[in-house]
Amino acid sequence: MSLFRTKDTLMESLGIEIKEVKPDGTCIATMPVDERTHQPFGYLHGGASVALAETVVSLGAASLVDLEKKAVFGQEINANHVRSKRDGLVTATASVIYQGGSSMVYEARIVDEKDRLISICRCTIAVVTKR
Repeated sequence: MSLFRTKDTLMESLGIEIKEVKPDGTCIATMPVDERTHQPFGYLHGGASVALAETVVSLGAASLVDLEKKAVFGQEINANHVRSKRDGLVTATASVIYQGGSSMVYEARIVDEKDRLISICRCTIAVVTKR
């Protein structure tokens, strides 16, 4: 069974593609900067960046738990958008900072094709027992 699905999800709508989920919980994905991810003025929407960040964080965290018994949910996220972008592709890399039994803290860095920082996000993930 796959760790995730993309059809009929926000990932599909925004064009997010998962490139790698590593055993250490690192997750890497790309997202186009185009009409799907623009704000009204033609730049990358901060909300699209946050959606990309929470996607890689959630998939990274999910890879670290037994999904038969546990579920992961974004509990808090903050973002600093430090550079604008009009077109092209951004890449997000999520890395675990803290891994506990009931929560995790992740950092997600979003960069452009020249590895320039676009956004930096921190996300707290809740780890809950399935009922």
